[in-house]
Amino acid sequence: MTEIEVTPEHAADPKTRVVGILVGVIGIFLSVVTIASHRAHTQAVIERTGANDAWAFYQAKKIRASVSDAALSVLETLAPDAAKAADAEHKLQATRDKELGDTKQLEAEARAAEMKTELEEKRALKLDIGEGLLELGLVLTSLYFLARNDFFPIFGVLCAIGGIAMGILGWLL
Repeated sequence: MTEIEVTPEHAADPKTRVVGILVGVIGIFLSVVTIASHRAHTQAVIERTGANDAWAFYQAKKIRASVSDAALSVLETLAPDAAKAADAEHKLQATRDKELGDTKQLEAEARAAEMKTELEEKRALKLDIGEGLLELGLVLTSLYFLARNDFFPIFGVLCAIGGIAMGILGWLL
């Protein structure tokens, strides 16, 4: 790997120290936003898993209600003695009604879990954008050491400010 040699003329450049500190500060912000981004993605996966579980439980309750309905239909059709079948019919109706009653709350819980998932995914996206802007800012600012052009640290700091702003938005969301 090629090394950059600092010659006495570069060491005497007062901007070198300032740009070096800027690179370090941008790197610190980058690490904070990167960690926050990874945590937001993990939380989004956890929330998505919870939502999927809630929908699976909801679906199981609906299936149980449908099975009870089908059993009621078969019982009503095939029962030779209506009096003997009445007890079984009553149990099947109670089971069906309980399962259908449970589905309303389960559906609400599943929808709430989906909303949490969407919120976490939005947070993660904002943090990802912030991370990308901070990485861009870090690279652009570092290019000053090769090009000695003031454009690079100025544009790099602007990108970093945008990245910090996106990171804050993602954190506050």
